[in-house]
Amino acid sequence: MLTFADPALIDAALDSRSISFENPKGARGQGGMAAHGRKGSPSRRLAPGETITLADIGGPGRIRRIWMTFPPAAPEQMRAVWMEAYYDGNAEPSISVPCLDFFALPLGRTTAYFSALTSVQEGRGFNAYFPMPFRKRARLALTNSGPKPIEFYFQIDYTLEEFGGGEGYLHVSFRRENPTTLRKDFVIAEGLKGPGRFLGSAVGIRVLQDGMGWYGEGEFKFYRDGDEAWPTICGTGLEDYVGAAWGMHQHTAFYAGAPLYVCAPENKAAGMPDFVGFYRWHVPDPIVFQDTFTATIQQIGAVGIPADRKDMLKKYEAAGNGWQLVDPQSPSEKPFYAGIAERRDDYCAAAFIYCRVPQPVPRLNIKAACAEIGLLPYEKSTPA
Repeated sequence: MLTFADPALIDAALDSRSISFENPKGARGQGGMAAHGRKGSPSRRLAPGETITLADIGGPGRIRRIWMTFPPAAPEQMRAVWMEAYYDGNAEPSISVPCLDFFALPLGRTTAYFSALTSVQEGRGFNAYFPMPFRKRARLALTNSGPKPIEFYFQIDYTLEEFGGGEGYLHVSFRRENPTTLRKDFVIAEGLKGPGRFLGSAVGIRVLQDGMGWYGEGEFKFYRDGDEAWPTICGTGLEDYVGAAWGMHQHTAFYAGAPLYVCAPENKAAGMPDFVGFYRWHVPDPIVFQDTFTATIQQIGAVGIPADRKDMLKKYEAAGNGWQLVDPQSPSEKPFYAGIAERRDDYCAAAFIYCRVPQPVPRLNIKAACAEIGLLPYEKSTPA
């Protein structure tokens, strides 16, 4: 179950283990042996293009926490560190995702935050508490696809224990559409077979500035078990789904938040960032499916045009109920046309789904994941 255990409970059936460079196999009584026990192997230097095995664990068992860190670098380098997980001897991965996105920080940028399932202490210590049960075997691999070597540290805490009958394997897939297609919703997740549970997602948006005043009017939609044209679950807007309202700036909470918010000074009042990243965990409000599941989000923005510049509306394709002429109550304000409009942006998403049976997810295209996420000129002098 996705609940916190009673800290007073002593379950003698659990065999507590940990894997790091100080004990790469997690063997009993074999930790910290390098340099005669005086911290001889806390990290490793990974060359560009190098892949290492983080863990290869015989089951049944459950990974309970993953911690890692690597030095701050340019977004293209940070996102180029990625991981995969393989269950029960399968040849194809059930997790294939950039490491930062796994910790709910998309677009290669770090910032300090915490949530119920992930935290990034001081912007550089990456923690994930997703339960990852497995029956026979769990193998995790990490690759540095960046142009520079990195000094890498990690620790995986797990227990050897029985696999529960109602549990599922954690699957994490990554998708990016740069840019999205007009009037076609961005797909966050699809293709995995149930029974399953959508745990949530970490979404990143590179907002393509086009004169709109707001990018996030699109609705989240969840199609379950045969839903076709219309979903079973439909939200009311991007910021609403993340638990905010009337726009969205940097904030975090247990189950939803937007820790990443990169915005030019001239756009802050309008709420039009250049990069934004948010997460949503469905822990107390589970989304369960028996057979099929698809999650999407629309790309729709909000527009306000002065009434005497009606010709500017031709720039946008109206969505919803079209344009409405608004006559302000204040005599100091002029009438304007307001409405929502179709738009295109650069979207990416890491989707977290539990499935009763381990299945392959799309392999990460690291080149596409790292494209067009470089630091903007004003970021170089602006702290995260």
